[in-house]
Amino acid sequence: MDFSWTEEQRQLYRDIVTFAQQELNHDLVERDREGHFSLEIWRKCAQFGLLGLNIHSEYGGSERDLLTTVLALEALGYGCRDNGLTFALNAQIWTIQKTIELFANEAQKEKYLPGLVAGTLIGAYAMTEPNSGSDAYSLETRAEKVDGGYRLTGCKELITFAPLADFAVIFATTNPELGKWGLTVFFVDRDTPGYSASPVQEKMGLRTVPIGRLSLDDCFVPESNRIGGEGAGAAIFNKSQELERACILASQIGAMAWQLETCLKYAQSRTQFGRPIGKFQAVSHRIVEMKLRLEVARLLLYRATWLAQNNEPVMLDAALTNIYLGEAFIESSLDAIRIHGGRGYLTENEIERDLRDAVAGPIYGGTADIQRNIVARLLGL
Repeated sequence: MDFSWTEEQRQLYRDIVTFAQQELNHDLVERDREGHFSLEIWRKCAQFGLLGLNIHSEYGGSERDLLTTVLALEALGYGCRDNGLTFALNAQIWTIQKTIELFANEAQKEKYLPGLVAGTLIGAYAMTEPNSGSDAYSLETRAEKVDGGYRLTGCKELITFAPLADFAVIFATTNPELGKWGLTVFFVDRDTPGYSASPVQEKMGLRTVPIGRLSLDDCFVPESNRIGGEGAGAAIFNKSQELERACILASQIGAMAWQLETCLKYAQSRTQFGRPIGKFQAVSHRIVEMKLRLEVARLLLYRATWLAQNNEPVMLDAALTNIYLGEAFIESSLDAIRIHGGRGYLTENEIERDLRDAVAGPIYGGTADIQRNIVARLLGL
């Protein structure tokens, strides 16, 4: 494996950092406090090309390979201090776009992908339900076969972009007795009768990306809205989750690099007892741990992405990457606050927000506990 970068890739990294620093950080303390998602900023990201990184040119994308896409999203995390926005972009790329690219038919791709790349459409990936989170295949949303299509009934919760999505990728069961083999996937457009979304739900962190509930009440969708065949939902879910688990935290690598640089500068300039605080072992060791976490997380991410790019089995590495990145960002965020002391605890200094945002890492996309179960099973335990 060679993780060296070409000059073109390094320039892409620099360009994205510059764009993010200049365009994406305005009024962030206020937007975070208010839980405000900026559609204007989202469309700036689309215009810059972030939503088309790994999409074929016929749909408006730039056809970057997976490793280059991950590098670009790492650059985004370094330059953009809005972890809610970077999470939203990653979720859209790895769950919505990749599901469509890999499993939708040509008519469905033509309907949704150009708008997603242009930022004029936003999708929601709807698997989680009130009674099925980690136990994903116990979902209760039903898809009843009727003339010309299906009638969907059920409720989804904790869905990213649910309050404002133009469409949702809905997982439902055509036959609960079949377990995961009855799982089927559908496109449901926002204006479909029987489809409704809750208002934005307030949350601890990642406040600039909206989440909420979706309700389906005898919601008719034509057969042409089905993704793949009946019963293909488990395969679609597993494949999309592999890519999500491996790559959705890519921007956190950039955020951890920004944390490290910020803490280094502060430790070198802040003096106590007549010398820079970085000369005290209690501080310097925290910074060393931050550096170690960053480099291990980066290598895990690159390895998992390389495997996916080369069509190698990635389930084990994706789970390991997801566990480590999610938990490492929390630990480094805690260290950053402690290094900055009381200043780090103040909202105005924009250090504490990373910790609030990081807490969700071991929860979404399959909890860290579930990832550990996957790893244990793959190790033969």
